Amino acid sequence: MKVLILGAGGLLGKDLIPILSARNQVLGRDIENFDITDPERAQKEIETLQPEVVINAAAFTDVDGCESRRDLAFSVNAEGARNVALGCAANRVKMIYLSTDYVFDGSGKIPYREEDPPNPLNVYGSSKLQGERYIQEIIKNHLIIRTQWLYGRHGKNFVDTILRQAIQQKELRVVNDQQGAPTFTRDLSWAIDRLLGKEATGVLHVTNSGSCTWFEFAWQILREKKINNVRVTPIFSTDLARPARRPANSVLDCRRFERLTGERMRPWREALKEYLSQAG
Repeated sequence: MKVLILGAGGLLGKDLIPILSARNQVLGRDIENFDITDPERAQKEIETLQPEVVINAAAFTDVDGCESRRDLAFSVNAEGARNVALGCAANRVKMIYLSTDYVFDGSGKIPYREEDPPNPLNVYGSSKLQGERYIQEIIKNHLIIRTQWLYGRHGKNFVDTILRQAIQQKELRVVNDQQGAPTFTRDLSWAIDRLLGKEATGVLHVTNSGSCTWFEFAWQILREKKINNVRVTPIFSTDLARPARRPANSVLDCRRFERLTGERMRPWREALKEYLSQAG
């Protein structure tokens, strides 16, 4: 299968390329050679390259930055998704769009299902939700994958930040009132590879299994690395006074993925252990 990955230079894109290349012909494009905010260029590139599937992993993901740069957030995450969808629809190409748990407000007590009504709290979530809606309106053959709390080897992430701060500080203050599922980009790439062969459409939730708070995530990181001389202190989200509000409980129900593929994503602690065992 010929697969075009947009955002190929990003945290997820750099893992997607080698994993998907084992069974597919993969083309990687990033902003310097495929600007999704340019509608004419986006459609022309898809027509020229003639992929069978386009995976749109290109996004403006600075959640706090989106609050002060709303126009840019919607230009990339919403209008960019629309431009790609139009190009895919015109060329009868399937589109896969990476979305986020931040389309939900986090007020629920149980994991969110795909059909639960979105209600984003911040600009980032709103822009990604608008991207979802454009795709659903424009192209029938689409797959929207919502995921969360990504970390990987090819970009800034929470795991590396905690390890770096543990070298510099004796106490780390980490929020303990936000619940989610840390997801290793290699595992998410593996899941997308499986989905390519299933012809899945609609909306799908995909994360590593289990859940935790950011505080529990940080504690587990230090435990795995046997860092015992750093104290991790739980705090409230309001203590940080960050520009963007975050959902309190945005754990995603991934049972539809399990039914479609017959596979279950491994527990987040197991994935984290592998990541840290190979880290420098």
